[in-house]
Amino acid sequence: MTARVPARWIAGAAVAALVVLMAVDTEYRTAETAAAAAPATFDPAAFGARNYEAKVVPAIKQSAVDLPVLLKALAEDKEAAGRKYGKRQGTGPYTFAVKGRGEAGQARSGLLPVTVEGVPAGTRVSLQIGPAINGTALRDAAGFITFGQFTNQVEYADAATALNDELRAKLLKSLDVPALDGKEISFTGAFTLLTPQTVTITPVEIS
Repeated sequence: MTARVPARWIAGAAVAALVVLMAVDTEYRTAETAAAAAPATFDPAAFGARNYEAKVVPAIKQSAVDLPVLLKALAEDKEAAGRKYGKRQGTGPYTFAVKGRGEAGQARSGLLPVTVEGVPAGTRVSLQIGPAINGTALRDAAGFITFGQFTNQVEYADAATALNDELRAKLLKSLDVPALDGKEISFTGAFTLLTPQTVTITPVEIS
């Protein structure tokens, strides 16, 4: 007669076998290994330093349209001009890369007014000169930076701020703004269209 093995012994053996299998299959990580495997934290300053001069500025210069040409096209057909010259994601406003030439006025409240020949009457053109640089025009006009490249909206916004910080350090920090008053200047930059009568450009080049 075969002796019966108590059920509790069978259950105990099964649990023990499962523990052994889990131990064999478990990957133990050191703190260094776990840190290396974790998603990289977004570094806005590094993003700005890596992209501003090497990619963003060349992209804006390459696609820049003469400001009078753009404003004339916007007056004729805003949507068609946006599709032809602008960039946007979703249904937001178009952002444009532009270039122009005109007489600089006296800077006030972080803006340098520029009288540009050929723009529609009543149009106010200004360049952002800091210290505060507002908006996301550099990020959006570059054309290769999209929301899908970032984890969330905060990172996407931080990327725009980082590019503005690079602009301030690379161009505006050494710019002698008072000396420009009354002088003929050339500029290249970007702006987001809110109203064609007020064009506030974030510059990447002033000469």
